[in-house]
Amino acid sequence: MTEERPPEEGDASGEEAGGGRGTVTRFFLLPLLVVGTAVAVFWLFSRMTFEKRTPADYLQEVRGGTANRRWQAAFELSRSLPNLEPADRAALAAETLRIFKSLSPRRTEDVPVRRYLVLVLGKLGDPDAVDALIAAVGDPDADTRLYAVWALGKIGDRRAVAPVTEASLSEDAGMRKMAAYVLGRLGDPAAAARLRVLLGDPVADVRWNAAIALAGFRDASGLTVLRSMIDRDALARQATLAGDQPETAMIGALKALGMLRDAASLPLLEKVAREDPNLRVRAAARDAIAATRAAPATPNLERPISLLVGSTPSDVHA
Repeated sequence: MTEERPPEEGDASGEEAGGGRGTVTRFFLLPLLVVGTAVAVFWLFSRMTFEKRTPADYLQEVRGGTANRRWQAAFELSRSLPNLEPADRAALAAETLRIFKSLSPRRTEDVPVRRYLVLVLGKLGDPDAVDALIAAVGDPDADTRLYAVWALGKIGDRRAVAPVTEASLSEDAGMRKMAAYVLGRLGDPAAAARLRVLLGDPVADVRWNAAIALAGFRDASGLTVLRSMIDRDALARQATLAGDQPETAMIGALKALGMLRDAASLPLLEKVAREDPNLRVRAAARDAIAATRAAPATPNLERPISLLVGSTPSDVHA
């Protein structure tokens, strides 16, 4: 006959052990399920709400929302412009321009709204907005001025050459860099003289964009700058770049060198194609080599390069 033994201290009976597991379930698993369900429901309703928003909804909020909501609606519109039918696009551009003109650059609550509507006008590409954007190049708000220059480059109207050239005289290096990029994008060779001056800018980003823009005009004045951009050590000495910015700068310079077809640059191009650790950079170097060895280009048959390199606000890339 087996003698019953009283449980020692620390022992738990099956019932007690089951109770422990129940406690774990009550205090850990059930709350997690509740939280997970709540998050899922919130995500679902947020997504449903977001998907129902249209450009007209955003503009309605810009017109009549609270001061805080108006600029948020303008920002959301600038970041999420859908693919629109031409008629819808024209109507959206016209209404955006009308609202933009109604806002005051001196009214505090209007400043961020104007800033993001400038981006919208640029992304919609409406030539009717050019005059308003040219005026915005002189806006009291620095970000609005920068975005207006970018928007003029996006539209590509050569009426913008003079105001963008003026903007390139700014004490702000970010504005000079943007102006150099846009002068290349506008495609007017009359801008080349100012771009050559910018090759001597003390800020590397400005020099880089000026050299790339000049290459778009088949102007080899920036060759020394371009060659320094495809040498990783030289590039690192010129500026501190993060993430994939070095690769972006190198690829931009390689495309520019390919357009210039400079035979003296071939040894350096071949070195990059052979030794650079980045696959995209090596591929761009091979393309530049092939272009350099090809027959001379007909200048009027190829579009100018328009590549913005260096650190830049994310909004203007969208």
